[in-house]
Amino acid sequence: MIEPEPKLFADEFMFLEAPKWHQGLLWVSDVFDHKVYALSAEGQCLRVVDVANRPSGLGFLSDGTLIIVSAKDCRLLRLDGDRLSEYADLSNHAAGWLNDFAIDPDDRIYVGNFGYDFVAGEPRRTTSLHRVDTNGTITTVADNVDFPNGSVVINEGRTLVVAETWEARLTAFDIDATGELSNRRIFADLGQRQPDGLCADADGAVWVGIYNTGEFVRVLDGGEITNRLQFPGSAISCTLGGAEGRTLYLTAFIGTDEDMAAGKRKSAIFKVDVDVPKPGNGKRGSTMKLSDETT
Repeated sequence: MIEPEPKLFADEFMFLEAPKWHQGLLWVSDVFDHKVYALSAEGQCLRVVDVANRPSGLGFLSDGTLIIVSAKDCRLLRLDGDRLSEYADLSNHAAGWLNDFAIDPDDRIYVGNFGYDFVAGEPRRTTSLHRVDTNGTITTVADNVDFPNGSVVINEGRTLVVAETWEARLTAFDIDATGELSNRRIFADLGQRQPDGLCADADGAVWVGIYNTGEFVRVLDGGEITNRLQFPGSAISCTLGGAEGRTLYLTAFIGTDEDMAAGKRKSAIFKVDVDVPKPGNGKRGSTMKLSDETT
């Protein structure tokens, strides 16, 4: 596979997770710096909001509301203007810090958690996925999931794909009309590759960051890898965006675990053009502008 070289888009961050393209802007969490940013297509960067308990997953409801994971206190927050408020409290449901989530076309949120105190070195154990409905109801929809990480809804809302990091696989579920999950199956066995964040394209393929190998790969249902990008460090997450939906934005940490532990600002965003665009690219909303003070 011969791939174009990704270009540096923005750098000097601490640890960038969960990039999302929305209304002409790239939104991303800097987990260790407790901040959410939005960047224009030209790389102009705005600090949107601080999240004291570590921002992680990001996503947008159908009305454009930004939902942010507050990892350490297991809450989903919503951003209204410049004010954060609670959208859902999963502290009595999650067995570890909240991680990432996906939103289906009916604004139901499927969210995972670590399952144990990963930071304190507790023994590894599986956990559950939870669904948060628009009325605030929280329901357990899958058990025995091993460190659920990045996730995405594909097939026009009919399928949820979740990265099970420690099992080195992507797992798929059918979503029924009520939001229940069934028909659990392996979407892709990745061998020794441990998946982190991910996104889907218009063909239903998944681009996924492989944390332990520094790769981003595009994988089809069944496990065939069609594209591969290599970075000297840790591959974290990705999203498709840009004017035509064909720009793949990639977050990576270009350094060692020791650099990360020392808080060095070696996390960066890269971009590369790809052939298959994001799903539903013809339904883009209007482009927002960055008008506030930028960093």
